[in-house]
Amino acid sequence: MQLGKEFFRYVIPSMLAFALSGIYSIADGFFVGNELGDAALTAINVAYPLTALIQCAGTGIGMGGAILYSLAAGADQSGKKQLYYGMSVLLLAAAGLLLTAAVFFVSPSVLRLFGAEGEILSLGEEYMRSIALGALFQVFGTGLTPFLRNMGGSVAAMFAMIAGFASNILLDYVFVWVFSWGMTGAAVATVIGQAATLCVSLVYLVVRRQKPRFRFGGKGGRMAGRVLLLGLSPFGLAFSPNFMLIFVNFSASAVGGQFALNCFAPVSYTIFVVLLLLQGVSDGCQPLISREYGRGNVGEARAVRNLSYVFALVVAAVCTAGMFFVRGSISGVFGASEEVSAEVGRILPVFMAGFVFVAVSRISTAYFYATGDVWRAYVVIYGEPLCLLALLFVLPACFGIGGTWASVPLSQALLAVVAALLVIFSARKGERAVKKEQI
Repeated sequence: MQLGKEFFRYVIPSMLAFALSGIYSIADGFFVGNELGDAALTAINVAYPLTALIQCAGTGIGMGGAILYSLAAGADQSGKKQLYYGMSVLLLAAAGLLLTAAVFFVSPSVLRLFGAEGEILSLGEEYMRSIALGALFQVFGTGLTPFLRNMGGSVAAMFAMIAGFASNILLDYVFVWVFSWGMTGAAVATVIGQAATLCVSLVYLVVRRQKPRFRFGGKGGRMAGRVLLLGLSPFGLAFSPNFMLIFVNFSASAVGGQFALNCFAPVSYTIFVVLLLLQGVSDGCQPLISREYGRGNVGEARAVRNLSYVFALVVAAVCTAGMFFVRGSISGVFGASEEVSAEVGRILPVFMAGFVFVAVSRISTAYFYATGDVWRAYVVIYGEPLCLLALLFVLPACFGIGGTWASVPLSQALLAVVAALLVIFSARKGERAVKKEQI
């Protein structure tokens, strides 16, 4: 009973926080779509993987450091946990500065690679210039919230995201609709929203007197390596919907042209919210799994995992049912044309079919990286985009644009099977190890 109460105390705020983080791009799409039309809506959609790269880099480093923080706390190594906190702060600063330069200079070429051209390309470039200049705020905004959750501040992490979301919505309205700053206004609103999230996180850390330590005693390189190695799993998990976005945008543009690209924009905005809710479940259960595993309570860690499976499947089923009934009117929210709205209503159920499979793979992956089993996590996380890419080489050639759409849920189903098999194999391996110790 106590474990169940703790589970929801961690998971519900995490779900809300991740859902709000996804609404950043949706809010930008809503305001520029209604102000500037289909091309602006599509430009945000095409450019979003670059924005997500910045935010996911913060998530990966923050989660990697926060997991090691929790494992050290579970093992009563208070000094070591503060060192992991300090190393994560340094890595977040380095990543923010590196991404500022990289995204600013390479974004035009990358947008062309993603299928943008003409008006969509020029609007995407305008959006990304301001996003790149605010990369440091975005990296720290997403990178510190995992520490808040693992320090027992899951509600504070949620409020940090709410502060960012509310700021973004308000400033989108002011900058895009009132001042008519267009794509630049939407980007600036996003950056200021992430800065608001960072400010709330810093207030919590100061009030709780959580001080990072930077004296690593010659072990800094090894600690940085552990944070980055472990952080590759949550980074990949957070970025995986964007692999889908990149590959499907490219395929849609090549197979179905501008109309297909315009149709996929509202679809992606819609399904992203569900994918982020499921990621919120997986990230919310992580602190509990890491804590129990760090204490040596493997059975309790598995109990949290199993409860997470059930809850994630319920969330996926509820979202699928609710979205099915409003599928015909979703595109209108973003200012899409009637032709685009009609097609979105027709193809959206294809993407919804993958939600239950994503629930399985997300929880499995969270369990793997929460317990330090990074290699199994890598297989599931990076296997999904590779599988999707392989299917996109085959199915569109056989079935046209329908093959592009169907590739998404098929890749998610295949990886859910792989994830389930890896969990079963991992459990049997653990049981054999226990029996061997008893002998």
